[in-house]
Amino acid sequence: MVAMRLSSCDSARSGVRVGLRAGLVAIIAIVVVTAGFVPAQHETPESRTTPQDPVKRPNRLATETSPYLRQHQFNPVDWYPWGDAALAKAKKEDKPIFLSIGYAACHWCHVMEHESFENEAIAAVMNEHFVCIKVDREERPDVDEIYMAAVQAMGVAGGWPLSVWLTPDGKPFHGGTYYPPADKFGRPGFKRVLEHLHKVWTEQRDQVDNSANSVAEHLQKVLAPAVEPGEPTAALLTPFLGQSRERYDEQDGGFSQPPTYAPKFPHVSELQVLLRLGDETATRMVDHTLGRMQSGGMYDQLGGGFHRYSVDREWLVPHFEKMLYDNALLVPVYLEAAVILDRADYRVVAAETLDYLLREMQHERGGFYSSQDADSEGVEGKFFVWQESELDALLGEDAGLAKRAFGVTAAGNWEHSNILVRAVAPGSLGDGSARLPAIRDRLLAARNERVRPGTDDKVLCGWNGLAIRALATGYRVLGEERYLEAAQRAASFVLDELVIDGRCRRAWHSGKAQHDGVLEDYSMLADGLLALFQCDSDPRWLAASRDLLTAMAEHFGAEDGGFYFTADDAEKLVARTKIATESSTPSGMAMAAQAFLLGGLLLGDEKLYDRGVAALRSNHGLLTRAPVAAPSLALAVQLHLSEPREVVVVGEPADPVTRAMLQKAWQRVPEQHVVVNLHAGNRAALEKLSPLFAGKTLQGGAPAAYVCRRGVCAAPVSSVAELQLGQ
Repeated sequence: MVAMRLSSCDSARSGVRVGLRAGLVAIIAIVVVTAGFVPAQHETPESRTTPQDPVKRPNRLATETSPYLRQHQFNPVDWYPWGDAALAKAKKEDKPIFLSIGYAACHWCHVMEHESFENEAIAAVMNEHFVCIKVDREERPDVDEIYMAAVQAMGVAGGWPLSVWLTPDGKPFHGGTYYPPADKFGRPGFKRVLEHLHKVWTEQRDQVDNSANSVAEHLQKVLAPAVEPGEPTAALLTPFLGQSRERYDEQDGGFSQPPTYAPKFPHVSELQVLLRLGDETATRMVDHTLGRMQSGGMYDQLGGGFHRYSVDREWLVPHFEKMLYDNALLVPVYLEAAVILDRADYRVVAAETLDYLLREMQHERGGFYSSQDADSEGVEGKFFVWQESELDALLGEDAGLAKRAFGVTAAGNWEHSNILVRAVAPGSLGDGSARLPAIRDRLLAARNERVRPGTDDKVLCGWNGLAIRALATGYRVLGEERYLEAAQRAASFVLDELVIDGRCRRAWHSGKAQHDGVLEDYSMLADGLLALFQCDSDPRWLAASRDLLTAMAEHFGAEDGGFYFTADDAEKLVARTKIATESSTPSGMAMAAQAFLLGGLLLGDEKLYDRGVAALRSNHGLLTRAPVAAPSLALAVQLHLSEPREVVVVGEPADPVTRAMLQKAWQRVPEQHVVVNLHAGNRAALEKLSPLFAGKTLQGGAPAAYVCRRGVCAAPVSSVAELQLGQ
């Protein structure tokens, strides 16, 4: 291995470093010079760690619902979950806090646990000199966002496990990511880091406090920056293609920093913006990238779905964890590209990805799990890779065809094993192409007999919103009822279990919903419900999205028209963030803007629509300088500038004309309109919810379609041919 296999934030996040480094110079000098630290490098350790047998004494994490926190329940470290008890202990004993942030599917989090947190000697140093707090970054993205920004400002690329040292009042003074137990790989040993930071804390306390205060002040400014407002115009999108091309890999597609172009993340929102530009070069870049992704090891060639990212330039070696959000985000872009480019294979990839989510990631009551681990039996990727001899034994006379199709050799393509890829074009297999689906089924069945990677089976509100939208898109484009049913079940579950008295909770597990929802929970869920409403026109989803939009405006709205990441009544942290740049998921700011635009259209409420436009206005400066750093916000700009239509199809759902009109609207991409089926069963409820539906009736007793623009409607049409949706 030659590339660092630590999960890391998207490079767009590097913007938060600006203005922070000056405030950090003093403390970095103290820590680095006094301790003799070597700055973290990006080599990959070649070895695999062997887990130690943990001491079976449960700590405080044993009572937590987070699977990630419970993974650490038998560590000899005196772990606390984030909360008042830990912070009070640090203040009472005047000890610094060691904050460790990770997530259940994180490979390097497991490595650091086995090497250091299960080590009795290292744990003794941690317990004696620090108050140790463990955080699941998926449960507490508000905590993670602040301290990730601080570590990045210290000159560290960022990633998980995130390791940060704080004063008792939560102000960061040193940080990094993975530390080996002893000095190696160009990284300082964790035990030595702990001992020297204790020495710095006790001998140079004033300088530590001064620098920590400076860091906190800069975080407050940088994470809630003053805005440069302006109108969202087409000029904001002009630099987008050029900025994307600076990081675009002409050889293998995708985006990363030249000259290595690795690692590569999906960058889904960026691909969608490019696809909607209508530019030949931009479209070619998207097609090239999607084609290379589906052919490489990042795509699970047997079970469907995408792994987290590619370690290398060629999309061969993935980081093997699978995240709900990646798969939920990739489905719509593959389907949009399938329609625009007439690519049947992209439809297949989207369908296989959705089927993977239904098969492996959905709770029996409908909610979707967060992730699946990269490791099984303590080895990264073991579940997914193959030896040539295994194919020979399993497939007999079909083994040669399978090896050719999936690029399997005796030597292997990764660490003496084979990651399955699409090694040849299907058409080049001749008659063998027809046998390949059955071969895949046999290999998948055999793989399912292996020890499976662990699943983080907590249900996150916002990520389920993304899944609901993906399923709704799958239903509209592919016409599969099972996707609609799955979206409906997920929506019902989330509304029943994670929305309490009109307020979102972040996470659910074992019958318990906890942690205040953040902006992305409200906005992603509202967006998903609005997408689902356009599929089945059930008033419940529209009413619920209206309530979420109301709560967002009341509790998250900022004076400048944007939105804060946390609510006005949430726990007060070192900083209250308000940024629109994004990493692996769309920013809460962008999702809020989109949800208000779509909700305003469907609810016939200009004030709601204008609230979405206000969020775009407040981020005018960012969009002017670096739209590629906020691609989901650029998507919202594209939606607004398209002058979106409201399409109301009046007619009974089973009527063939009604269905044909809906199908035409559903299949139209990009989505520059909203679609509703108004019929006898939902008319009364919808007319109470929105003026959009008033006065829209059948024409001569037959189905009719009304195409409106911000409430102003053209004359109804009665045939599919007459239904025009604009550009």
